[in-house]
Order: sequence, then C-alpha cells, then structure tokens
Amino acid sequence: MDNSVRQEAQAQAEQAYDLFILWSKRTVYAIIATLLLLASCDFGTDKETGSQYNGAVYAPRNIGE
Repeated sequence: MDNSVRQEAQAQAEQAYDLFILWSKRTVYAIIATLLLLASCDFGTDKETGSQYNGAVYAPRNIGE
C-alpha cells in the first residue's frame, strides 16, 4: 500500500514538473516575442515629431556683460 502511494505521488510530481517547464517556456517565448515586436517599432518612440534637441534653449545669455 505504501509503495503505491509513493508511486502515485511521484507520477503526480513529475506531471506537475512537466507542466511547470512547459508554461515557463511558453512564458519566456511570449516575453521574447513581445520584446522583439516592441524593438521593431522602436518601443513606440516618435522620432519625427517627438521632443528633439533645441540648442537655442540652452544657449548662454548675459554672460560677461
């Protein structure tokens, strides 16, 4: 009786471990796919009309006068 319980527990543990590995792989693959998708779109940045450097804003004024 004790041996059958042990075998049943072992089988259940192996099944749970296999499912854990399966879902871990799927999660990692989904994260990698999402990062690749975001990288292909430059992570949503707006290069044409977004904030750009304006040197006139930082030009020194009233120095040495």
